[in-house]
Amino acid sequence: MKNIVAVNDKKQLASFIDFPHDLYKNDSNYVPELFIAQQDMLTPGKHPFHEHSTLQLFLAYEGDQIVGRIAAIQNNNHNKINKTTEGHFGFFDCINDQETAQLLVDAAAKWLKERNMTSMIGPVNFSTNDICALLIEGFDGPPVAMMPYNAPYYQQLLENTGLAKKVDLRAYKFIAGDYNDRSLKLTEAIRERLKRNNIIIRKINMNDFWNEVVKVREVYNGAWDHNTGFVPATDKEFHYLAKDLKMIVDPDFIYVAEQNGKMVGISLSIPDINQALIKIKRGRLLPFGIFKLLWYKRKIKGLRIMALGVLDGYRKMGIEACLYGLTIKTFQEKKYDYAEASWTLEHNTMVNSAIEQINGKLYRKYRIFEKSI
Repeated sequence: MKNIVAVNDKKQLASFIDFPHDLYKNDSNYVPELFIAQQDMLTPGKHPFHEHSTLQLFLAYEGDQIVGRIAAIQNNNHNKINKTTEGHFGFFDCINDQETAQLLVDAAAKWLKERNMTSMIGPVNFSTNDICALLIEGFDGPPVAMMPYNAPYYQQLLENTGLAKKVDLRAYKFIAGDYNDRSLKLTEAIRERLKRNNIIIRKINMNDFWNEVVKVREVYNGAWDHNTGFVPATDKEFHYLAKDLKMIVDPDFIYVAEQNGKMVGISLSIPDINQALIKIKRGRLLPFGIFKLLWYKRKIKGLRIMALGVLDGYRKMGIEACLYGLTIKTFQEKKYDYAEASWTLEHNTMVNSAIEQINGKLYRKYRIFEKSI
């Protein structure tokens, strides 16, 4: 007999966070999320999401055994900005059992419907600014930093509950030495041309990090505002993300474009910290996980090109090409093995074509689903 239980205390929350570790214990590609980070994210008062929105976590049990989990998410900022009544679901993990998946999806849908939501979209772990979507192609290796991972059977489980495709996301891979470096050769020429328009490209100033973050947020919220389901990050949310990223970023991989002191473009790439996190059993930093993390962090040779955007009015001037070129140049100099550009929307032909022109290979696809409730 299976039943659904709403998570209401710290013990249940710990079980919710730990369930994927047990589900994927024999999967060599699985990367555990850090327990403390997940705990903070899902605890009201710890993460700024809870200041404007709500969620309810659910666990599926068969007897006394946990067999699945899901979060029902009411993102009020999303609905206010997009003028919708859309609910979200996230943190979906489940054994390969249709009944369990149906019970989980139904529990989330019921909770959302009671709050006057008319549709359900996901997987989205709070918003598209966070980890989102379901891996549907490319199960041949671990995910890179801040990208999702799941078993192949999840797609069928979700589709059988009535969820259908809303949009697909793409990830492209670059292998060291196997890319078109034409943009690299043109980078300095483009950079000089931009200077004539008082546009300079520079690395982020880590000595003035928090002032830089304020400017980056403005570009981020402005450059991506036309993306499907985009929700501008609040000041506190962006600060929260920046605080986490500061611990892993390499400033050599963060470039900004400025015109007369105004930031108009950004390129953010981060070392693939998953190369270290995959060694941290059950996501626990104590007692020995912290030492493993510090040790393996030094050996990282992978990169995630996480965000590259330019404000309206400054696009197609060569800024994007210059940012790509400088990232590739640094990638070469640091002798990295691979880079993943992720994620992009399937219909963003301008960005996807630019990546493909420098020999980025489409190697993973992700899907966000939706259904009326």
